[in-house]
Amino acid sequence: MRIVFFLAALAAVYCSDKSKYSPPKVQVYTTGPGEFGVKNILICHVSGFHPPDITIQLMKEGEELSNANQTDLAFKPDWHFHLTKSVAFTPTRGERFSCKVTHGANMKEYVWVPNM
Repeated sequence: MRIVFFLAALAAVYCSDKSKYSPPKVQVYTTGPGEFGVKNILICHVSGFHPPDITIQLMKEGEELSNANQTDLAFKPDWHFHLTKSVAFTPTRGERFSCKVTHGANMKEYVWVPNM
């Protein structure tokens, strides 16, 4: 009887974890106004996701930018996580910068749109 109860409890926990899946909300922005030829910080803020299995890559023309900094993984009381990654960069006209987010088996790229 105890084994049946244990298996039922284990199944309930497993199913409840599956139902908690939430895709990330992603914001790509800079610390200052986007100006070509002016140093800035590219930021990718990812929030509201569960489970915490996530990878963030800051990209330039499809190649990952080096020297990016990432915050520690943090969560809200409802177990939705958030994470931020940033890197110094100098945008040049015609270059494409983006944030590539892989959450579990899903990958999506979010392009930075300069307001210049």
